Amino acid sequence: MIRWLAGLIGFGLAATSAFAAEPVLIGVGYLGVATTRSTLSLVEQPAENDGIAGARLAIEDNNTTGKFTGQRFALEERRIKEGEDVVQAATALADKNGFIIADLPADALLKVADALRDRGTLLFNAGAIDERLREADCRANVIHTAPTRAMLADALGQYLVWKKWSRWLLVVGSHDEDKLFADAIRRTATRFGAKIVQERTFEDKGGARRTDSGVTLIQRQMPVFTQQAPAYDVLVVADESEVFGGYLPYRTWDPRPVAGSAGLVPRSWDAAQDQWGAIQMQNRFVKLNSRRMTALDMQAWTAVRMIGEATSRTNSGDVKKVTDFIKGPDFSVAAFKGTRLTLRDWNLQLRQPILLVDGRMVVSVSPQEGFLHQVSELDTLGYDRPESKCKLK
Repeated sequence: MIRWLAGLIGFGLAATSAFAAEPVLIGVGYLGVATTRSTLSLVEQPAENDGIAGARLAIEDNNTTGKFTGQRFALEERRIKEGEDVVQAATALADKNGFIIADLPADALLKVADALRDRGTLLFNAGAIDERLREADCRANVIHTAPTRAMLADALGQYLVWKKWSRWLLVVGSHDEDKLFADAIRRTATRFGAKIVQERTFEDKGGARRTDSGVTLIQRQMPVFTQQAPAYDVLVVADESEVFGGYLPYRTWDPRPVAGSAGLVPRSWDAAQDQWGAIQMQNRFVKLNSRRMTALDMQAWTAVRMIGEATSRTNSGDVKKVTDFIKGPDFSVAAFKGTRLTLRDWNLQLRQPILLVDGRMVVSVSPQEGFLHQVSELDTLGYDRPESKCKLK
């Protein structure tokens, strides 16, 4: 009896000691730029915490689970000012954090990825949609939660073809990123059997975007710019630079819908998303930030949640072990999109549905019905394995 009591007491002390053990600390860095780009619409100006707010919410979510798994997540934030050395900033983050969420332009992201390659740091690209980051310039230490231009264009194109709006008038801005999105739209048209009946270029000649006579000038300019076009079903606009696209809906010469960078817009996330439990997520975000959740917020949230899911499933904070699991066949993450999201192992792009939104509602979600694939319908969005030029290094 005495031995039994002694054993019981010893077990209790061991259990108490185990429960009292310090949780494993998992450091996550966030590296972004200090400036935000202005938009045409006053009501859509990016918040200063755009992106990072999503990461903060995901850290809270991870720590809720971490209470039961003996893990604690901490977020270290760093914003790069113009002229600042991005590699130096990334290296400082990597000294304390095995994982870094990056909201950087493509060239800066590649510099950081190459600088941190031998350290074992895992980067999550939450902002750059450039195709080359998943193709010729892909890196084995960069996982992409941001969709690509091809994924966005394919999501839109599937819906337009499903609607039988197969004749497109393509209007392209004069900036490099506008031309890249136009390339994606042309690829989509060829892929899904649509026809671009004509292309027009809108030259950015500078000057003030907003003036006292702005509405009057725009009302005269846009109909003239779009008149005398061949017969078309929908005007597709490529204006990532936010110069003119928002002026096109309801101002075209012919009464036609507008899609692309304005009108019906493809996005990874939108404040109007309320399906599959998303309303609970949206409400928590608004309560914390007094604003709506953007696509960049969601892309950062998803990246942090991928880390949380993998550390929980592996019961480990070891970066290599977590990285191997994320890249493996058993990984998936829930993200309020109606299906669990998985990783394309050939280029480390996260598969995900794309929302088609009009500024107030989610009009549809792609992939559309009838677009089939032998592995996953999500692989009908963007470059598929046989098309990929990625050689992870």
